[in-house]
Parts: sequence; structure tokens; C-alpha cells
Amino acid sequence: MRFSNEIKSIAIGSFDGIHLGHQTLIDKADALVIIERNGGYLTPGYKRSLFTSKVCCFYHFDKIKSLTPEAFVHKLEVDFPALETIVVGYDFHFGKNKAGNAQILNTLCDKEIVIIEQVSLDEIPVHSRTIKEYLRKGKIELVNKLLGRTHYIQGQVVQGQGLGKKELVPTINLNVKEYQLPLEGVYATRTFIDGQWLNSVSFLGHRVTTDDSYAVETHIFDKEIGEINGEIALEFVDFIRINQKFDSLDALKKQIHDDIGIAKKLLT
Repeated sequence: MRFSNEIKSIAIGSFDGIHLGHQTLIDKADALVIIERNGGYLTPGYKRSLFTSKVCCFYHFDKIKSLTPEAFVHKLEVDFPALETIVVGYDFHFGKNKAGNAQILNTLCDKEIVIIEQVSLDEIPVHSRTIKEYLRKGKIELVNKLLGRTHYIQGQVVQGQGLGKKELVPTINLNVKEYQLPLEGVYATRTFIDGQWLNSVSFLGHRVTTDDSYAVETHIFDKEIGEINGEIALEFVDFIRINQKFDSLDALKKQIHDDIGIAKKLLT
């Protein structure tokens, strides 16, 4: 039995990050049709729905990539029987080998097609690929500006080396999947634990001073944190420094305390 709905307008796209450009499309539709791929996301999977109040419907790319433009339009008409308006970006493509675009969409169906032109902020085009590039360079302030919110990731709490609590500062270690992660280094962050955002400093990268393994770890300021399980979130507020190797644990510990001082100033 097919689910029937009364949705009259949809916006179609990947909506990776739900950034300021996406918001322009979202504002003009009742629901989102999100084209889902795998990995390397600003905001993976259903977590996009955390940043919009609109209904989110997902089409996995692998399931629709072989459809002709005509077959794709037919699928939309079947899935959304009350559909009247389709909102897309100026660079929208669909169908096998990207054979369809916004203009072709207009010729294939009798719906109103709304095409949103490129959105720019301070002369910077707002695209997910642009934001990812800035993220890879550690330009967090610019990332947050283009997103229109603070960059956010989630990860599963895992066992760490145990070295932090014994020799450095206690940290919570995370296993983060699917997200495009920032440049390796240290960041002023907020960590979401037990229903509250706590000021923190976080490290992402290879632990080149110790075991050289890749880690995502966060230290909460001035608060004793008990055993944490499950998934927690990080918000990236600002970039502090790139990852670097130290000659000793004492040198690393001194730098960590310097990082904490900088992060506290950035977060007040």
C-alpha cells in the first residue's frame, strides 16, 4: 500500500548542510525531497531534518540514478499525488547521466516550476562544496557564516588511550562516521551532553605525539564528567591551531592548557 499525502509543493536537492542557499528553496515549499548518497557529508542522512521544520522525504541516489528524466517525473507524480509546485536550484540536474535540468523539468510536467538563482553571501557563492572546502582549511567562522548556524557533528562515545586522564587532561573520545571533518587541529567547541551544551576544546586528527592514530576528542571545561555512553554532539565555534607534534608529553600538556585558555576566551 502506497502512502498518500496532501503535500502540494516540494523542494528537491541534496540539502547537504541545510545552508543559507538551501534555506531559500526550503522557504518556498511544504516538504523536501532529499537525494541521499553515502558519506562525506556536512549533515548526513536523517540528521538534515534537525535543521528544518519541513517534512523530509528521502530518495537514495542508488535507487533513482538509472531513471530517465521522464521516469523520475512520473515517480514524483505518483509519490506526491496533490503536487502543484516543484522548487529547484538553478544548477539542478536529474535523471540518468544528469540528462534533465530545471528547464527540461518544466517541459515534462504540468506543475509550476520555481527556479532559485544562485545565493551569495559577501560575494561568496553558497554551495555545499564551497563550505566543505573551507572546512578542510579550518575556516570555521566562514563555514558557520555560510551555513547560517554553527557547524555540528555527532559521534559515538568510544574508549580512548586512557593517556589523557592520567597524563594530560580528561577527554571524551568519539567515533565519527559519514561527516566531512575539519582540518586536523584544535577548536573551540561546545559539547552536547545530558541535554545541555557545555563549553569545551576539541582535537581532531592523528595523535602524532603519542600513537599516531586518528582521534576526535573533546575536553569539557571546569566540570567533572562521569561515564558517558551513546552519541554526543560537537559544535565548532572557532579554529585555534593546526595539529602538531611535540617533543614530550610535558610540552603537549602545556600546549593543551594554552589551548584551553584561548578556547575559554573565544567562547565567552
